Amino acid sequence: MGFDPLTLKYDVNGLIPAIAQDEDSGEVLMMAWMNANAVLRTLQSGRVTYWSRSRQAFWVKGETSGHVQELVDFRVDCDRDCLLLRVRQTGPACHTNRRSCFYTALRDGGEVEILTPETG
Repeated sequence: MGFDPLTLKYDVNGLIPAIAQDEDSGEVLMMAWMNANAVLRTLQSGRVTYWSRSRQAFWVKGETSGHVQELVDFRVDCDRDCLLLRVRQTGPACHTNRRSCFYTALRDGGEVEILTPETG
């Protein structure tokens, strides 16, 4: 029995949130959106493909930057309205050149950047 991405619960725009998590460290790297076709492309290619809301186009992670996400494990949450993608990340995941997009922490009532951009 094959997986049918249409059994997932998408929002009114046909999108579902997808959280990318590093397979080795367990670190949460980023959240982006997928539609049913992005889910299919990801499962078929093993390269994570998102849907860019700003460009209204498919976005294969790392296609231009080289910071690819190789799919290791694809998980669906209990409500079928959110995805967890366990990935093997090459280079930084965030467009700010940080390992994770979650680099701002609240500490003592203020915001603190806890990750610096990678160089080189």
